[in-house]
Order: sequence, then C-alpha cells, then structure tokens
Amino acid sequence: MGIELRKLAATDGTDIYEMLQELPADENGFVNRAAGMRFDEYQEWLQYKVQESEQVGLVDGWKVPSTTFWLLEDGRPVGCGSLRHFLTDKLLEQGGNIGYSIRPSDRDRGLGKILLSLLINEGRKMGMDRLLLTIHTQNAPSLRVALENGGKIEKATDERTYVWIEL
Repeated sequence: MGIELRKLAATDGTDIYEMLQELPADENGFVNRAAGMRFDEYQEWLQYKVQESEQVGLVDGWKVPSTTFWLLEDGRPVGCGSLRHFLTDKLLEQGGNIGYSIRPSDRDRGLGKILLSLLINEGRKMGMDRLLLTIHTQNAPSLRVALENGGKIEKATDERTYVWIEL
C-alpha cells in the first residue's frame, strides 16, 4: 500500500474535488468548506487555501496560518487534514492545531491513525514542540487515534476532550 501525504496545491484536480464532495460539510468539528461547491468555486477555494498556508501572523485578529494536506493511497485521495501553525486563546478552547477527516468510503482501515501520524510529523518539520487536538466527546474513534499517536489527555468537558501531543 503506497501512502503519501501531499500539501494542497492550486492545481489540485477532480480527484481531490470528488473526495471533498464525499466528506461531510461539518462532522465532529471538522468543517469541510468545499462540500457542495461547484468545481469553479473549488478552484478559487484552492487559491485561497494556498494563500492561507503562506500567510504570517494573525489575520483579522483571530485567524492563523493553516496548511492543508491530502492523504493519498496508491495515488487516490482518501483523507485530508489541516495543521494550524500556532494557536490563539480561542483556538486553545475550540479548535486546536490539527483537524482531519477520512473519506467515508475509506474509514475503518486505520487511515486516520496514519494521517494523524503524518500531520504530527509535518508539525515537527515546522518546528512546533507540541500539538493540541480538541476532540468532540462523542468522537471515540478520533480520541483513540490521538492516544495511539502519543497523545495525553489534559482535560475533558461535556463537549470536548483536550489532547496534547508532545513532539
């Protein structure tokens, strides 16, 4: 099985578009803004996401730089993840550094664990020393994946479990 993590590019095509249309628009806190877009809107969105990855510092007082990656299995997109470059007070409570999702037709095969591991490695390459995942309480599979990747629970509320991964 050939697994690859590839950074989003402005030239990404229909294979990525089709995966994004299969992913839910909002599931367990992972927001897929490309869900339901026409292909031309998706192409504009890709341009925006490239810019978002290259920005530095806060935008509008709260938005931080973020890089999006695709998980490919034998060249086919099976998942996506986003890595925020740093956190604000709000993101410490409701977002964390990492969000990810596996295509529904490819779930329950261990790809989430692989994707999170690769995203952690990208954070390490960026010079981060630890990463936060804020996991919805009902999302037991994501909590399991975070713990299997070395995560430690800091606290839990009725809504979220806060898991830190030291790099």
